[in-house]
Amino acid sequence: MEYAVATLKKGEGRALKAGGAWIYDNEIESVMGHFEDGDLVLVRDFDGYGLGKGFINRHSKIRIRMMTRNPEQEIDREFLHNRVKAAWEYRKKTVDTSSCRVIFGEADWIPGMVVDKFSDVLVVQALALGIDRMKETIIEELKGVLAGDGVEIRGVYERSDAREREKEGMERVKGFIGEPFDTNVEIVENGVRYLVDVKDGQKTGFFLDQKYNRLAIQKLCKDARVLDCFTHTGSFALNAGLAGAKEVIGVDASELGVHQAELNAKLNALENTVRFTCADVFDLLPDLEKKGEKFDVVILDPPAFTKSRNSIKNATKGYREINMRGLKLVKDGGFLATCSCSHFMSYELFTQTIAQAAKSVHKRIRQVEYRTQAPDHPILWAADESYYLKFYIFQVCEEK
Repeated sequence: MEYAVATLKKGEGRALKAGGAWIYDNEIESVMGHFEDGDLVLVRDFDGYGLGKGFINRHSKIRIRMMTRNPEQEIDREFLHNRVKAAWEYRKKTVDTSSCRVIFGEADWIPGMVVDKFSDVLVVQALALGIDRMKETIIEELKGVLAGDGVEIRGVYERSDAREREKEGMERVKGFIGEPFDTNVEIVENGVRYLVDVKDGQKTGFFLDQKYNRLAIQKLCKDARVLDCFTHTGSFALNAGLAGAKEVIGVDASELGVHQAELNAKLNALENTVRFTCADVFDLLPDLEKKGEKFDVVILDPPAFTKSRNSIKNATKGYREINMRGLKLVKDGGFLATCSCSHFMSYELFTQTIAQAAKSVHKRIRQVEYRTQAPDHPILWAADESYYLKFYIFQVCEEK
């Protein structure tokens, strides 16, 4: 098979050569030969040295996403089978696979694709043109690999409705791949039962990346009064309730999220302990402070305040403000769990922002632990975009 050849400019491709997966438009000197957007191309350095194969898209600033570093490797069904099987074998060794992220894009060397498994349902996101063409083959191979381990999948739902698709020149789509099924799926995580709405929930329906961070807060919550901010469908709040908290208040601005959280509380027989309210957290926390409310544990799990480098300054203000408000509501000796899920909010900047917040409200904080995303969302070194979740637990003390 003849491939078009993309040649890099001299001195470019540094991220790729360090282990990254992307080549940007401004790094390419030329593309010789016939190709269509989404096709695989050979990638060569300025001196002709083969760097591998990837799929190209002229609509995207990420012009080429690498599939292999071997220029001789054919990207066929066997290749995709081996990638999918390796991804599943890794999960079996590192996480509870009853519900987990099975494919995490570039970190599993399947760029632009995410697949989450919720019990016996798969939810798929294809965010790049080249991988979108391969998605049905990948899904078939994945179902076969899972069946080989006795895991039968009853349905597949596509949630390729993220804005990233537009950057690739594609429409946002969602819907069944194969036969329709009930899209409300019950899962169990850390002993907590959830109904996951894979059709209309955020992203793929549930945030699996916080799995072990939710577990980490359980030991702090026995007999505690807990405030869970940006609760989404109640996951941190329900972990606190399951751990024996005496009172839990979960807050979210989404009526749909709060309704789902209330259903989840009933599912776990926690509706008398774990209560939810629909409110803007930035408005509610000052009101709680004015009323003199205090909590043993405050959890801050906000959505990404920034999705680009251009808005980091405003995002930093938001993180500082929310952490200042949260710290004020923690009893002396209580605990704050706080996180950022934005790749652009770096570990260093997030850490600095929390320190500034603590100083501003005259609190001393002792780090209990620092965590990142669960291992089914592996961090591929040199692919910085795969490292996005930062999660701290602090003990909060009055200045002494």
